Amino acid sequence: MTDPTAAWREKAAALGPFAAFETHPADSELVLPWRALSEVTREGNGVLRERITAVRGALAARGGRPAEAVEERVAASVAHLGLVARVLSPMLGLAALHALPARPPGLDELRWHSGLGGAFALSLPRETVAAVAMSGSGSGSGSVVNHGTDPDAEAGADARAGAAAMDAMLDGPIRELNDAVAAFSVSPRVLWGNVASAVNGAATGIAAAAPALARPARTAALLLLHRPRLRDTHTLGAPLDGPPDDSPAAPNARFRRRSCCLIYRAAPNAAGATCGDCVLVRP
Repeated sequence: MTDPTAAWREKAAALGPFAAFETHPADSELVLPWRALSEVTREGNGVLRERITAVRGALAARGGRPAEAVEERVAASVAHLGLVARVLSPMLGLAALHALPARPPGLDELRWHSGLGGAFALSLPRETVAAVAMSGSGSGSGSVVNHGTDPDAEAGADARAGAAAMDAMLDGPIRELNDAVAAFSVSPRVLWGNVASAVNGAATGIAAAAPALARPARTAALLLLHRPRLRDTHTLGAPLDGPPDDSPAAPNARFRRRSCCLIYRAAPNAAGATCGDCVLVRP
């Protein structure tokens, strides 16, 4: 039987490794190496601590130091940024290609197999992707939710549906990841700043991989960044919140978070480089 989501997987993969995904039937049994991503947030199973420990060791190795030389909270923040970026990027990719899923999948529905050094393998419920494919008319519209034939009648409803979908994603799987990592002494300010950075980074990656999708990717990112959870985590300046252009560099040209992911502290004497969107970077 032909997989109806195969074409969408191919399109998403072209947007970069963080936007790429596999699919599985929602009611199918887990088959190794796939595991439920929700295991990361379950207390007592050691999965999140194991990942943070691995990130800590990798960060320390860059400076030729033992793992204990890197603060655990630094490794936890870096691990968290990778997790939320991997969950958000496929959603932004689908939004840029066609539409944001009306009901974004929860962590119990997402499947992964862990790996460091890049984007880990991620699988979305096939029904989620199929619903995106069937929404609206004409792929590539870039709408967060697609509009019908009567924009005046449906624009308000679509805007509300899009906001609800975004809030469901932020208040569901993203908040669950934040809460789990907060136990490693990472502040909510840093965690939500990581989320904002991941949203912006996803739009930047999509625009670089597919310049024709720069505008819809940026539109979806801006809508997410303006949700209450993320509104105070960053500052924006032209061209990101001004008249859009299709330059691949535009999506993060003036984005700046109001916190730091702490990765600079992983280097000896906490003298590492900062990220381009870091609050510590001088204008």
